[in-house]
Amino acid sequence: MSWIEAFVLGLIQGLTEFLPISSTGHLALGRHAFGLQEAGLFLDTMLHIGTLVAVVFYYREELYGILKKPFGKVSLLLVVGTIPAVVVGFLFEDFFEKISVSGATIGWEFLATGVFLWFADGMRNGRKKMQDLSYTDALVIGSFQAGAILPAISRSGLTIVGGLIRKLDRETAAYFSFLLSIPAILGGIVLQSTKLLEGGGAAGAVGIPALVVGSVASAVFGYVAVRWMIDFLKRGSLKIFAVYVWALGLVVLGAQFLGKW
Repeated sequence: MSWIEAFVLGLIQGLTEFLPISSTGHLALGRHAFGLQEAGLFLDTMLHIGTLVAVVFYYREELYGILKKPFGKVSLLLVVGTIPAVVVGFLFEDFFEKISVSGATIGWEFLATGVFLWFADGMRNGRKKMQDLSYTDALVIGSFQAGAILPAISRSGLTIVGGLIRKLDRETAAYFSFLLSIPAILGGIVLQSTKLLEGGGAAGAVGIPALVVGSVASAVFGYVAVRWMIDFLKRGSLKIFAVYVWALGLVVLGAQFLGKW
């Protein structure tokens, strides 16, 4: 893999992890375009480390406060919000992995993401702030996150939708969504580590220089995306993202129908 391909994939991962348009789905499309399916798991994992660095750096002060109070309310909210994805991932890991590898449902998943975003945008803005979140709120939002285990269902999109349904204001919905991404991304990296150890040639298939370029690009553009998305939600419409993923989903379905996928 060339460093240019790695840079493009890192850019895709960084931007789409925190925009509500599915990073996993976009990475699948990017790998398909570059013919890099054989290094998919390893490459995805390393690029996700980049976005993990981005969100940890962005929320460094908040995370420092959480670490000082490991049994405080915010810590417990994150634990409760993470439980549904852990349960679903554990029970249905093989099923979701087969779907992810085949890519057969990606087009439909993009379309479904758009429906959620369009619906959420029409909801009246809530008034709940972080201090108002209940454990029920966290569990509901976490249940939406569990649905995003499918490759082209946006994790950030669904968790923001879940927050809006629970009457969080838009900024708080994005804030909790991105905080919740930290244990989700970290858990995914840990879960995939054993699989990576079994396929020792994965790093060689990607190439160390390309790997560094991709990871750095993922971190830089991930940080930009977090900042931009939180600001955008204060005044912007989610419908623009809904239209985008609908168009992308139709393109993917068309390509699959014509045998180009």
